[in-house]
Amino acid sequence: MFVTSLTRRNTRLGNIVFLILFLGIIGLLAWLSTRYSIEADWTASGRNTLSEASTALLAKLEAPITITSYATEDGSVRQAVQELIHKYQRHKKNLDLKFINPDLEPDTVRTLGISINGELVITYQGRSENLKTLSEQALTNSLQRLARGGERWLVFLQGHAERKPQGVANHDLGQWGQNLARKGFKIQSHNLVKDPQLPANTQVLIIASPQIDLLSGEVAIIKQYVDNGGNILWLSDPSADDLQNTNLHGLSGLAKQLGFGFHPGTIVDPTTQTLGVSDPRFALVADYPDHSITRNIDSLSLFPQSHGLTTTPTTDWLSHRLLQTETRSWSEIDKLTGTLQFDPAKDINGPLTLGIALTRPKPRSKPSSNSPPPQQRIVVIGDGDFLANAYLGNGANLSLGMNVMNWLAHDDTLIDIPARISRDRQLTLSPVAQGVIGFGFLFVLPLVLGGSGFLIWWKRRKR
Repeated sequence: MFVTSLTRRNTRLGNIVFLILFLGIIGLLAWLSTRYSIEADWTASGRNTLSEASTALLAKLEAPITITSYATEDGSVRQAVQELIHKYQRHKKNLDLKFINPDLEPDTVRTLGISINGELVITYQGRSENLKTLSEQALTNSLQRLARGGERWLVFLQGHAERKPQGVANHDLGQWGQNLARKGFKIQSHNLVKDPQLPANTQVLIIASPQIDLLSGEVAIIKQYVDNGGNILWLSDPSADDLQNTNLHGLSGLAKQLGFGFHPGTIVDPTTQTLGVSDPRFALVADYPDHSITRNIDSLSLFPQSHGLTTTPTTDWLSHRLLQTETRSWSEIDKLTGTLQFDPAKDINGPLTLGIALTRPKPRSKPSSNSPPPQQRIVVIGDGDFLANAYLGNGANLSLGMNVMNWLAHDDTLIDIPARISRDRQLTLSPVAQGVIGFGFLFVLPLVLGGSGFLIWWKRRKR
């Protein structure tokens, strides 16, 4: 084939057209990449994308979601948060993420109970929840709790000098009440003398450390509430005037019906002195049993002036220990004056049970073959100060209080996110195989390549 000037001109023109088309396609792809985002997860386990359970939940959430991460300028923490939230933003465009440096907003941090770097505050439809664990399992379940419709009414018994859920005094529960309200709970105080009937929509009745005896009619109303399957949080404090802790202000019969009582005296825990707490009446709880209430708590909780519980088996109720003091603690029978020392003749040595959870099938409920019967739940804790305004910010007190209420309100059902197992990411070789590979790469392969090069050179040299 002869190359003429026309052929050269056509070839040059074709090259120019090809270059123009090639650059045009590259420019078009670059423009499209700014308008559209396509991501694919080619890992065998799908570990870079959300599970089907999470995507199904996001599809049901129509309102905007705001996630605020209280993280310092440390890039690693913020990057981890962004990587997780980005997976959710792929499926929900109106999910906003913002960062706040907690060092610059100390008042907000105290108000919201932020305790760890990177903690998330998730807000949905006016309800919010703090999230300390950065994982798909934790975040999806938090969104599920916030998305649940319906009003959840918490009724605080009043009229007997109880702690007030909106009170601002040190012994009141105002700050805890604010946290409950932010999470979507509705709070109402109720005096059974003024209105001798509990509201029909009561989800949990809170008996917060009464100091005056209840009337027999009031006790009867509460017993009827229990017989009908109502849930209760009962907070009780030791009395300086009743060292035997036998005066439960008219509720002794209910305690006996539920199968529990209280140890005499007040719990003394010398372990607190190692943490700089000089008051021996403070009790620490560091280890928690495997229960829905305490499963995600991994820090200390502090209980000022508490008393231990005793339990007796009943035919109706199943008792679970929630809180237990340290081994060095004991129940001091005498008044807390002077130097306190354990007296084996009369004091009760630890560890002591500080909180229990009671469950039974809900009365008059119809069992279903597809699901277990609904549960009736009661929590009893031998201290009310740990939720008071003065002590709520100590350790895990707030988290414990919120978990207790979630459990009592049956707001603890979790979405199970299957574990993403990375397959074949590691190759395990025997020592012999490692030696063969090392020897091959260090000696055999260089000799083979060198010999091949020498052989080629030798053959070409003879031509």
